[in-house]
Amino acid sequence: MSLLRLRAVLRGPGGLRGPGIPWRIFRSYSSASTKEKANRNGPCERTELLEVLKARAKQLQGSNIPEVTVSKVELAALDNDKYQEAVVPGPKEKQPIPRAKGNSLAHSSTWAKKLQKEMYSQQPKMKQELGSAASQLALGSQAKAEATPKTKAMKSPKIPKTKAATAWTQSSGSPHSKPRVVEVKGAAELKRPQRMPKDKSNQQVLQQTIQANLECFLFLQRAEEAERYLLLCHSSPVKRKVLDVGAFNVVMRIWARKGCLNRLDRLFSILEAAGLQPNLDSYAAALECTGRSQSPPKAILRYLQQLNSSGFHVDELFQKCLFEEDEKEMVLRAIRTVQPNYQLPPPPSPRISKSSLLQDFYSRETMGSYPKLDFSMQELQERFQQQLEMELKNTVTIDSVEAAKPLTPQAIKARELLGTLRSQWRDAILQALQNSKRSMARPKRLSKYNILYPYLCLLPDEEYVDIMLQILNDLSPQGESLAVLARELGSKVYDRYIIQRKLRSGQLEKVQQIYESYIQLMAKDSQPKQHLPREYWEKLVAEAGFGPSLNLKSCSWPCVLLMRLGMHMLELLVKAVKVPRNILNRRLESKPIPVLYHVYSFYSNWQVGLIRPHPIFSQLVSNAAETTLTFNSSAMPMLCPPVPWTSPTFGAFVLNDTKLMRFMDDTTHHQLLLEQCPLVNLHPVLDALNQLGNCAWKINQPVLDIIISIFNDKGDEKLDIPPPLSEAPKPPTPPGNSSTWSKSFKHEVFLCKKKAAEMHSLRMDALYKLSIANYVRDKVFWFPHNMDFRGRTYPCPPYFNHLGNDVTRAILLFAEGKPLGPKGLDWLKIHLINLTGLKKKNALQERLEYANEIMEDILDSADHPLTGRKWWMDTDEPWQALACCMEIAKASRSPDPAAYISHFPVHQDGSCNGLQHYAALGRDLSGAASVNLVPCGLPQDVYSAVAQQVEEFRKKDAERGLKVAQVLQGFISRKVVKQTVMTVVYGVTRYGGRLQIEKRLKEIDEFPEEYLWEASHYLVKQVFNSIKEMFSATRDIQNWLTESAKLIAQSGRTVEWVTPLGLPIIQPYYRSRSTVLNCGMQRLSVKTSNSSQKPDTVKQKNAFPPNFIHSLDSTHMMLTALHCLRKGLTFVSVHDCYWTHALTVDVMNQVCRQQFVALHSEKILQDLSEFMLEKYCSSSSSSTEPIAHWQKRLKEQLSNVPSTGEFNLKQVMDSTYFFS
Repeated sequence: MSLLRLRAVLRGPGGLRGPGIPWRIFRSYSSASTKEKANRNGPCERTELLEVLKARAKQLQGSNIPEVTVSKVELAALDNDKYQEAVVPGPKEKQPIPRAKGNSLAHSSTWAKKLQKEMYSQQPKMKQELGSAASQLALGSQAKAEATPKTKAMKSPKIPKTKAATAWTQSSGSPHSKPRVVEVKGAAELKRPQRMPKDKSNQQVLQQTIQANLECFLFLQRAEEAERYLLLCHSSPVKRKVLDVGAFNVVMRIWARKGCLNRLDRLFSILEAAGLQPNLDSYAAALECTGRSQSPPKAILRYLQQLNSSGFHVDELFQKCLFEEDEKEMVLRAIRTVQPNYQLPPPPSPRISKSSLLQDFYSRETMGSYPKLDFSMQELQERFQQQLEMELKNTVTIDSVEAAKPLTPQAIKARELLGTLRSQWRDAILQALQNSKRSMARPKRLSKYNILYPYLCLLPDEEYVDIMLQILNDLSPQGESLAVLARELGSKVYDRYIIQRKLRSGQLEKVQQIYESYIQLMAKDSQPKQHLPREYWEKLVAEAGFGPSLNLKSCSWPCVLLMRLGMHMLELLVKAVKVPRNILNRRLESKPIPVLYHVYSFYSNWQVGLIRPHPIFSQLVSNAAETTLTFNSSAMPMLCPPVPWTSPTFGAFVLNDTKLMRFMDDTTHHQLLLEQCPLVNLHPVLDALNQLGNCAWKINQPVLDIIISIFNDKGDEKLDIPPPLSEAPKPPTPPGNSSTWSKSFKHEVFLCKKKAAEMHSLRMDALYKLSIANYVRDKVFWFPHNMDFRGRTYPCPPYFNHLGNDVTRAILLFAEGKPLGPKGLDWLKIHLINLTGLKKKNALQERLEYANEIMEDILDSADHPLTGRKWWMDTDEPWQALACCMEIAKASRSPDPAAYISHFPVHQDGSCNGLQHYAALGRDLSGAASVNLVPCGLPQDVYSAVAQQVEEFRKKDAERGLKVAQVLQGFISRKVVKQTVMTVVYGVTRYGGRLQIEKRLKEIDEFPEEYLWEASHYLVKQVFNSIKEMFSATRDIQNWLTESAKLIAQSGRTVEWVTPLGLPIIQPYYRSRSTVLNCGMQRLSVKTSNSSQKPDTVKQKNAFPPNFIHSLDSTHMMLTALHCLRKGLTFVSVHDCYWTHALTVDVMNQVCRQQFVALHSEKILQDLSEFMLEKYCSSSSSSTEPIAHWQKRLKEQLSNVPSTGEFNLKQVMDSTYFFS
């Protein structure tokens, strides 16, 4: 079981989208093409729909899948009404609710006849659309295959891969059967009708695909095929335009490993004839080849002289090139053949960050030794081995926390049946995969060569089978989007391929060797060291000298390639996996039927392909009641301290590929920015991520056990523990035949199914979190961190981490314990009252007094959580409150509370943190007071202040006789305006704010419904006016940022900036473009938006203010994390909520305020203005061209930095409620 099952059930019956599948999936992965989306109700869409239904009929009629029709699917043996639906539904109307058996045939036949007439008039348009798909350019000349209807099925019935063979056919590849050169020329001629890629997006995808194909050949050591493919690309006008020196270098590396210097010489000649210049990697490959083949000095000298004449120095080979296996040694051997005394250049002396904010932090004078963990060298080494074993297995199977049902005879039989079937399926899938590969490797014609073939050779066949079976086991009864499954399959292959590359290159051995020494930094039985984790790792790598580089050469696969590979594997799975029809009902004939069906569902006018399991299989899985869950190893917490981040491509897990910066599909511009950025500028960010990741955790077992007991006893929605499906509302009894059902009855049934799907999704989410927590209940574990494009940090394991909900946070404790000290118990009590939400407007001392007053309730909650007075249940965060009650009880009952060792994290929250940054940027006096930047005896509540201001505006308008202002009397409260005030800072528009306020007003029963729209429209205007009045400087800055971003985006550029810590940021919002993939089962329209497209002006403009503020709050958090490290604190954060031990809350508060003042003492807006003027408005002084009008406007806008107010930042140091 995995995320797939969770995502699938969220859609509810018939594939309806629910909270689990984002809109992006429906937007990005539809089988409708671009033009069809623009004309939603046009004939073209209906024509395509008819085509896919016909294709589906052909699939069912083919020899490889027994005939299945709606009327013949026999499910009566299941005795379960919810499975009495058509396996192959016909076209749906408005809601995609599955129809009863046989219900859709009569309806669809007249529908089909009506549409038959429209097909032929639309075919030319469809041909034109398909012919221009980027994927066809990327993966070979498939435009012809897509445009001709003939390619839908091959004529030969004896080959079981009929559609796959044509759909995956690529003419640009070179067959492994080594055809004659004449055939290669013929293939090149076949491709000539292709049009050149018109935009950069096509070219980028094409370039990535060529590079990925060549890297596959490199991994497989197939030099002849690689060179033939490269020359084929070189002979194509389309592909030659995107060939770069990197593509030639990959092929050179293959010949270098074989020591074939004459072949490498030939490639150098072709490279230069193509107008490309060899780079350092080219010369590294040439010298490796000469070293490996022990070439005569003359050949080596020729390349060394050429290297020098190209402007390179021999030392740069070892300073800038990445090596695998023994490549470095071979290059050195070649050089020493002609220069026997040559010595490797010394490793560069460590560079220190020059950031003015971190001069003290990086100063060697103030640097103490790195804090130790409570583990010996031996223990840490054993934990590293456990982590490595887990990552090498790729997946982890754990016991579920769901109470195992008593093993009934039915369950035992079902498990035996499933075991037998899975064994048969494994053999069938393996056979299908091998047949598919054989047919690809030996095509009848060159044009039938399938470029996917090498991708199916990267791993042992059994691993592909494991991946496909895992997907089958994870599939929910509701099914899953075809595109999601395809992407998942392709990504799993890619992840395992990267691990294999790391193993092949010798990287793992080097990481093991360095990690053995690295743990001396943290082990309690080793000498203290004055190094940061990154610095110590870099020192050890430099000392190691030879061996492979720890950064892999770039090898990403484009989205369309992942989708194609996944679709091919999915097709094999659908065709190979069958189940006897009579397995649950012996009265039926034992005809094998497919376990998986490809069906269509509709959301509005969107047509979504689904893969659904047959109800017989779903019933069998349900009967077996298996109690294990399988996760990818990267989804689990680490069992040893993470590998420190030392570059944008190395850090976190031992083997699993992790990016420093999370990114959306095919958006790689920020990755390039990070790679181009001087590494020393990234040191502060890398060090902060390492510090967060090095925090060790353990499980709060008593709280976990209580939660599991409630989870297994029907859950409790009030306590945020989802109930099981057995508690879902039962659908009403159907009145007679389905044709007589009323609209209201159908809607009621639909709502019941939707509620059941939502409940199931929430249940699965909780099941995953609790099961992982239970799996590590006796272990110490770590969460490696990375960040989003704004610099906000996140734990890498996605399910269970401290960013989770109340339940998840309540079961986490620091592994390191510290005594409470003189004020620790007071901080625990204040923290408890903060969690209740009861005394938000009271001073800290009043909260402490209140906690002492209710001590009896606190102790009762700790002693009798489920049988006592249950005070803890009526709080904002009940589970964290209960955990805190238990900690207070243990501490207060200990002989000396100050000496009590506490592992409990105490939180300090920012007060409307976004507005705090705005107020500090603008030195806004009134705004600063509203968000607690100014010292005050009581916490200021900005939401109440805005509500009060709005009420004053309302009174004036009511006196003037404005009807809506009179109606709103008594209804304006903190709750009504809170969400809008909170999100104004993050760019909410008046439209969005109106919807938020309308929702709050709807919750007030007494409010007259007929005034909802008018009142919400009025209130959002007044809220914005109030904020403008209270935060005048804030609005000025927000407007300046918005207008600047608008002008930059209109000039065709994306908005970029650099944070005060030196992190380069680019907004990844581009206009999306649809790529149509003509795959075996259906066409997929994949929406991609990447840096080769034009920027999305609206998103660039609206997102800049909130993204800029997010980059500042992440900078503040990182500064706090680093300075807390220097003071020996344990520190983690959930964005603007900082956690530490009760003992060190006061120290953390002081550091937090110091760093906020230091950050905002920088000229942040001035620096931003100067950076943007340099980036977007600078022109060479020698240029005689006139400055464009847009450039003048942008220059004026960027130069006009908003003026600031009179607020004195130093006051933050004495503000108790700044973070509290």
